Amino acid sequence: MLYRKNVGTIEGGIRMLGGVLLAGGSLWGFGATPLGWGLAASGATLVVTGLVGWCPACALAGRRPAGERP
Repeated sequence: MLYRKNVGTIEGGIRMLGGVLLAGGSLWGFGATPLGWGLAASGATLVVTGLVGWCPACALAGRRPAGERP
């Protein structure tokens, strides 16, 4: 593995659920506009970080999952 996971299992599930809701809600509410597609891309990013278990923004901040020791 080339990276160290920084998103826990529960947080990953919450990210995936939130990403699906964000992507679907933005396309339903804003339609196929640039704002709708931009928000849908943000939702897709949340889904991917939840599936993979690694978030680049959390890695830059030095964040680790709650149960992990420093």
